[in-house]
Amino acid sequence: MNYNSKSFLQNLMLTDLADENEDIISIITTDPAEDKEENNLPTSLAILPVRNTVLFPGVVLPVTVTRKKSVRLVRKAYRGDKIIGVVAQKNTTSDDPAIEDLYQVGTMAKILKMLVLPDGNTTIIIQGQSRFEIEEVTQDIPFLTATVKYCHETFPNKKSREVKALVQSLKDAAAKMLKLNPEIPQEAQIALDNIDSPSFLTHFLSSNINVEVQLKQKLLEINDGVERGTTLLELMLKEIQLLEIKQEIQTKVHTDIDQQQRDYFLRQQIKVLQDELGFDGPDQEIDKLRTAAAKKKWPETVAKHFNKELDKLSRINPAAAEYPVSLNYAEFLLELPWGEYTKDNFNLKRTKKILDADHYGLEKVKERIIEYIAVLKLKNDMKAPILCLYGPPGVGKTSLGRSIAKSLGRKYVRMSLGGVRDEAEIRGHRKTYVGAMPGRIISSLKKVGTANPVMVLDEIDKISSDFRGDPSSALLEVLDPEQNSTFVDNYLEVEYDLSKILFIATANSLDTIHPALRDRMEIIDITGYTIEEKVEIAKKHLVPKQKTEHGLDQKDVAIANGAIRKVIEDYTRESGVRNLERKLGALVRNIAKSKAMEVEYKKTVEAADVAQILGPEIFDKELYQDNDTAGVVTGLAWTSVGGDILFIESIVSRGRGKLTLSGQLGDVMKESAVTALSYLKAHASDLEIDYRLFDQYDLHIHFPEGAVPKDGPSAGIAIFTAIASVFTQRKVRSRLAMTGEITLRGKVLPVGGIKEKILAAKRAGITDVILCVKNRKDISEISAEYLKGLNIHYVDKVDGVLELALLPEKVKNPLHLAVIEPPVPNQTLADTYVV
Repeated sequence: MNYNSKSFLQNLMLTDLADENEDIISIITTDPAEDKEENNLPTSLAILPVRNTVLFPGVVLPVTVTRKKSVRLVRKAYRGDKIIGVVAQKNTTSDDPAIEDLYQVGTMAKILKMLVLPDGNTTIIIQGQSRFEIEEVTQDIPFLTATVKYCHETFPNKKSREVKALVQSLKDAAAKMLKLNPEIPQEAQIALDNIDSPSFLTHFLSSNINVEVQLKQKLLEINDGVERGTTLLELMLKEIQLLEIKQEIQTKVHTDIDQQQRDYFLRQQIKVLQDELGFDGPDQEIDKLRTAAAKKKWPETVAKHFNKELDKLSRINPAAAEYPVSLNYAEFLLELPWGEYTKDNFNLKRTKKILDADHYGLEKVKERIIEYIAVLKLKNDMKAPILCLYGPPGVGKTSLGRSIAKSLGRKYVRMSLGGVRDEAEIRGHRKTYVGAMPGRIISSLKKVGTANPVMVLDEIDKISSDFRGDPSSALLEVLDPEQNSTFVDNYLEVEYDLSKILFIATANSLDTIHPALRDRMEIIDITGYTIEEKVEIAKKHLVPKQKTEHGLDQKDVAIANGAIRKVIEDYTRESGVRNLERKLGALVRNIAKSKAMEVEYKKTVEAADVAQILGPEIFDKELYQDNDTAGVVTGLAWTSVGGDILFIESIVSRGRGKLTLSGQLGDVMKESAVTALSYLKAHASDLEIDYRLFDQYDLHIHFPEGAVPKDGPSAGIAIFTAIASVFTQRKVRSRLAMTGEITLRGKVLPVGGIKEKILAAKRAGITDVILCVKNRKDISEISAEYLKGLNIHYVDKVDGVLELALLPEKVKNPLHLAVIEPPVPNQTLADTYVV
């Protein structure tokens, strides 16, 4: 209910009463005039549309008129009989409502007074008289006029029990509403007590109840007084319920505020006492944490959790063992970079320039990284596969991650995973444990100070597991773009968003990576360097770095290209440049020693000076000189440090067909040897081998460097060639190497690691390489500079391997392999033939 005295209404109308919408205030006035004779009521009325309210008979309303049509209507009516028809709008947004925008039932009203306010708007005070229903519109210009039919209200005798009970219920409900709403003046209760007419009571309460215009219009259109009163009572009871809930909420809030004020007052008193005593108590420490927490940009859930921890901390005795644990936890939460990001620099030209300056070669790798950053620039989203830089040691995987961070303008953090075997290293410990610590992911973020660094997960393939858990499984959530936005560290206990971190993993081998973890990463293959690339890397990066590290100026020494090439070819054999850097460091140290001893020295190290400084050559690049022995084949192998050549030696001796394998072989290579021998026995006639030789001679296949474990499917055709060579006594072509697997049907199967094997072949001085025909696609992806000086031969069956590999003539050796006939008395055969 909205009740105001007349003085309040007059003051309001003399101030800022005008508005774009009609401003309506209800007041109590005389009884309605529905009992007038219908003959005295006009049948044609000028219609005044009003918004946001409904006029009831007997109720007085002030209406501010702003529309031109309405102003013309009011002024003309005020000069005449002062009678108008007031109808509520259906569409309140319409400034020029038509008849379809109005309700059909309205109230005839009399203009009691018209005021022109200082701002030029016109305000009228009207009193409702009788309800009517619009029959027909007679004019629309200059204002709306319509013929009307008056509605008769049927209300039983007010002395009946039903009417008395209804009136009393309405008054009781109104009294309760007055009690619950302190904004309503107390004079309104006196006015309610003085209303005797049940009809006017329903009209008055209907006008002042706080409900929508649609519901008020519904009350206006009801002709039966008892029905209108019952409907009104239902609405008032709902309003009472809302007021009770509102009062309950206000009371509870007031109580909470009083409690907070009391707590604040007590804390201030304690603080003053502590200041007087010179005691810096734990409460001051907690207050500092609260002050710092107010400046953090963390989620609301984290803020609530932090405040809850501080409340718990304030209840703990500072002398208790739990106090420092809880205090350290709160300080750690506060020190984490919540919502603190560095701005990304997505200048791709600058990125390419930095990558080219820091890394020579690796064109495809750098192109893929630029593509990756370009997508991040367009999407502004990190939901992309995690990059995994895969390749042998020393090729620049970790330094690539540092260059990416530098180009993006992000902080760089590296986390080595080699040897990590405890799941808590990733997820952290429960803080209830003694000595609990957060995981290394969260600790790294605290250390670096931003929530979006470039994080390099180094040696991800060297994670191990034991009874304490599997760190690889813990990394599944960290490296999943769909999950890491809600990562929960066991120590932290709240969600932390890792999705803005650019994760880059490095690995030397893919075989030991968990399959599910590998599926979450995009593998970028980084192979070894050619000799020419190593020379350029040494000139641009390694030599200047070694000069600086050994205290020399750049002008103190120069290493010629020939010297660098000699170190690469004769003193190192690797895919990367790590060992090359050590050897160059040895050359620079020799110069540094001479400078420190103040003796004369050559400022340019030539190729001839390398052997004097580093000693005799370690490797011989001419591996195939004087290789006139049958049964020796060179294979190509892949290792964790890049490609390498693999010698396979075979020999036969008198026996009973026994097969011996040596060289610390794995199961796969043993099966390849058995398969090759079986195929050779089945097709011995094709190679003009007497089948009886397999029963009369033992075969021994050896892989040199027996201390090195060897396994894999790459040596099948090489083993087959070695066996065929020793049984036919035809040697293998010089400078030839091969790789591929064999089947019992004589098929040659493709293998992996082709680029590493090609580089190994070039380092070893090989000129011809035999591959499976299906490996042609791998060769097509290798740059032409890597293939320079190599002849690649493709085969699909082992027959083609032998045609390419074996020379036609037999070895010139007096001890030829032959079938052993029954011995003649006094005749001896050599027990062993060395081939």
